[in-house]
Amino acid sequence: MSEVMLLNNRYQLNERLGSGGMAVVYQARDLMLERTVAIKVLRKDFSRDPAFRERFRQEAKAAANLSHPNIVTVHDFGLDQDKLFIVMEFIPGITLKSLVEQRGRLTPEKGIPLLVQACAGIGYAHRAGLVHCDVKPQNILVTPDKRVKVADFGIARALQSIPQNEQSTVVWGSPQYFSPEQAAGQAPSPASDVYGLGVVLFEMLTGRLPFIADSSSELAKLHREAYPPSPRRLNPAIGENLNQIILKVLSKEPAARYRTADQLGRVLITFSQSLETAQARPGSRPTSRPLSQPVSRPAPRTSSQPKPQPVQSPQRPLTTPQPQPSGLTTNPLDMDWLTIGLGLIALIAVGGLVPFWLWVYFTLGG
Repeated sequence: MSEVMLLNNRYQLNERLGSGGMAVVYQARDLMLERTVAIKVLRKDFSRDPAFRERFRQEAKAAANLSHPNIVTVHDFGLDQDKLFIVMEFIPGITLKSLVEQRGRLTPEKGIPLLVQACAGIGYAHRAGLVHCDVKPQNILVTPDKRVKVADFGIARALQSIPQNEQSTVVWGSPQYFSPEQAAGQAPSPASDVYGLGVVLFEMLTGRLPFIADSSSELAKLHREAYPPSPRRLNPAIGENLNQIILKVLSKEPAARYRTADQLGRVLITFSQSLETAQARPGSRPTSRPLSQPVSRPAPRTSSQPKPQPVQSPQRPLTTPQPQPSGLTTNPLDMDWLTIGLGLIALIAVGGLVPFWLWVYFTLGG
């Protein structure tokens, strides 16, 4: 910058960090709190529109309420010198787009942990009821210690307030990364952010975009109608399971994708854990014993050893036998003659009393 610019008598713009179709980003100094910040200054044609300014204020306020380790914190926003600006925390590092351009395609071991962090930040916003609407590697910042921060929540949604006859020069999100429903002019949803994350993952692991065209309209048609190439064909290091995850995320119908960034993040974490397990045990086979342990086999029987006899299981009797006195045996034909004799004597005695009682009856009655 050739001259020092001061916004709201507080923010001193020091260095231009980058620019896009709708804004310029500066490294700045907060003179009041004496800290380094990043400031995104929007184009003047956006800043002049009252409806957009109000929408931008609402979106910036909602984004300022997001507090997550993987989201760039919004400190302030304002309007000065016909410039609408938003003040954010300064993140040292580079964008994910620059990282891929410098290093080429990333391996799954290095790329997936970065996207998992992006999923965590965007998933937190989904739980808070916010949709990013412009997920792309330019909005994903990577620090030197591989921490990920997602920036620019809500700015794309603020463009919805621009009058319809002025939206021909405005693209909802970036054409290379927006979802089929955004390409068709429909309202974005959390599944739209998931699609953008899928395009980012595709680009990270293959080094190229799934759809390439010369114009935004052609890109929009490809996102709506064409199927992406298989990532595994472009990078053989991508396994079949990961290949299927990427293709599912790039489904045309929102219902066919993962519903939120949180869900996609959990799927990628599970895949990473299985990948680490497979790498920790190369060539291992499922077995219940170590491969080096010999198998115990029965020793051969020699002629001097007695031949084992088959064991016969005893048969259970149908009734439980009563215990018998020691030395006595029981014969079922034996009878207790003493008991029988006593019974006969008692029968004779009773029978002999019958004539006696008859004699007494007739004698006394007569």
